[in-house]
Amino acid sequence: MENITKNFKYVDYLWDEKKADSLGDNQVDLFLYRSNILGADLRITNYGGGNTSCKTIEKDPLTNEEVEVMWVKGSGGDIGTLTRSGIAGLYTGRLRDLKNVYQGLHDEDRMVGLFNHCIYDLDSKAPSIDTPLHGLLPFAHIDHLHPDALIAVAAAKDSEKVTKEIWGDTMGWVPWQKPGFDLGLQLEKCLADNPGIRGIVLGSHGLFTWGDTSYECYMNSLEVIEMASEYIEKKLKEQGEVFGGQKVESLPQEERLEKAAQLMPLLRGLASSENRMIGHFTDTDVVMQYINSHDLERLAPLGTSCPDHFLRTKIQPLVLDLDKNEDLSDADAILAKLEPAFEAYRQEYVDYYNTCKRDNSPAIRDANPVIIIYPGVGMFSFAKNKQTTRVASEFYINAINVMRGAEAITEYTSLPRQEAFDIEYWLLEEAKLQRMPKEKPLSRKVALVTGAGGGIGKAIADKLAAEGANVVLTDINEDALIEANGTYARDVSSYAICDVTSTDSIANAYKKAVLEFGGVDIIVHSAGLAISKPLEDTTDKDWNILQNILVKGQFDLAKQFAAIVRKQGLGGDYIAIASKNGLVAGPNNVAYGTAKAAQQHMVRLLAAELAKDKVRVNTVNPDGVIVGSKIWEGAWAEGRAKANGITVEELPAFYAKRNLLHEIITPDDIANGVFSLVGILDKSTGNIINVDGGMANAFVR
Repeated sequence: MENITKNFKYVDYLWDEKKADSLGDNQVDLFLYRSNILGADLRITNYGGGNTSCKTIEKDPLTNEEVEVMWVKGSGGDIGTLTRSGIAGLYTGRLRDLKNVYQGLHDEDRMVGLFNHCIYDLDSKAPSIDTPLHGLLPFAHIDHLHPDALIAVAAAKDSEKVTKEIWGDTMGWVPWQKPGFDLGLQLEKCLADNPGIRGIVLGSHGLFTWGDTSYECYMNSLEVIEMASEYIEKKLKEQGEVFGGQKVESLPQEERLEKAAQLMPLLRGLASSENRMIGHFTDTDVVMQYINSHDLERLAPLGTSCPDHFLRTKIQPLVLDLDKNEDLSDADAILAKLEPAFEAYRQEYVDYYNTCKRDNSPAIRDANPVIIIYPGVGMFSFAKNKQTTRVASEFYINAINVMRGAEAITEYTSLPRQEAFDIEYWLLEEAKLQRMPKEKPLSRKVALVTGAGGGIGKAIADKLAAEGANVVLTDINEDALIEANGTYARDVSSYAICDVTSTDSIANAYKKAVLEFGGVDIIVHSAGLAISKPLEDTTDKDWNILQNILVKGQFDLAKQFAAIVRKQGLGGDYIAIASKNGLVAGPNNVAYGTAKAAQQHMVRLLAAELAKDKVRVNTVNPDGVIVGSKIWEGAWAEGRAKANGITVEELPAFYAKRNLLHEIITPDDIANGVFSLVGILDKSTGNIINVDGGMANAFVR
């Protein structure tokens, strides 16, 4: 490659020569390494976007002869996290022989099934629709990427002319065509007509680049992207303003976050009219520049151009007709303004489907918007889980960058609606959706757990997350929260420092949950403190702290939760972690037992009041949870041991022997009790589940 440089301004050079050297001459490992560092830069390709490949010479196990094998990202993978298990290995010769049986554009879907007859590696991931685009080109290493700068060129009016202006005769160009075997033939023809080119721009789609080695391919990709980026930045400077200039001034960030937190539960409820959704909010500079601009009104309805964008964001966003200074405190009044906008969006989507559908099109999908724009405040997204909604937001930011670049070059052009529909409702895309794993019982739900820095609260959060929920961990101990939060994968959890004796602290925790995930569906009040003293030794301080944490905390949590639930209109669950001690009278326990009894009766009162909002309120009563419980780390254990005339070390065995099943109760057992109420018993409210191994004196009836 000529003119290769590491001094890139607009893309990051991430190739680590020591890392690459450690891989030796293993071309597949080098191709995977290249893929991962390309996927690490969202300006180059977003999550799940693009694909990469390499070709090697292998020994055919059937003939013992040397054959060329192509290794390519499989269907549904992500190059940023690509591993050997995510690629397909195919006989290149067999793939090229498919040209002999290809019958034309109507034959594309059948061809995908024939890719399986070309498999060399029996552990291959299912080959993707882009497989022939790599296989029909002769190069050892190939990148197919969706860089913002390149899609801006591809989506610009007069894209072919612009391509020539930037790269001269060194780059080819092919017009928009749906991915498939014929597009592979078009790339093959473009190369034959333009020998010696370094890559090809795909109209309204993306970029193909290549090299003889993984490193040369990587550097070629970066340099081509850099040249497009430089060209766009030069045009932007010449133009002097972006998106027609600013129309709306952003609110200060704290005010934006406050507005977003107030609005998100309402938006979530509306966006969940067909299926419950998880939310995401962003107000980055790139987003604000676009949504506050004069051109927003013109550009937003055009929709996105690159298939990878609109498959995740829908063809266009919903732009809210709300003033940035709108008073959002009256939820009913705001809802009355929002509902017509959502209805209009849904109807437009139905019209789009009915106008463009084919005889064999899959049934219409959820008609609600994925991307919602509030000028002056920020951008919201809603999808089935946090990863999907975050990625949708990232893809729309990519689309913003594309519009920005294309408008600077000439003029932004989007795909015709029929072309977009044929991608969105492609039978192969539908098949991919049908292959998705079944959702877990608590998928699409958000749970806030108090006292989740460890012990019973952390076990509950673990169980809810394992069953598909997003979890917001709260506690007064930030170090414990950070450690606990670090045990979850990305997009599963968040945390907030929360003192449940403070109404404001609880409000801040809810705000964090709403901004992170769009709302709240499940509350588990697990924060607790145990004090075991005789009546004469129990102080006002002892009494007050137990009442504040266990009772007042439960009241404040429920009151603020109810306000969010009513905005969402999706119902919910409230679980109080109480105790056997609220049902059973015993010595040295007047303050703790009274507080726990108050928790239990408050649950009954809340169940009666919140039923109209479809909120189910229930109690889980632990007893004798010694192993793994934070309560038993302090004086409580000593107090209970003294009350029962035994040593602290004898407590676990003592508590196990006194229950009917003679079982040791663990935090995981309490977590299972919580899950039974929020994930299985969906028509139960006002109930108590004892998780104590069977204590006859604690039987509720």
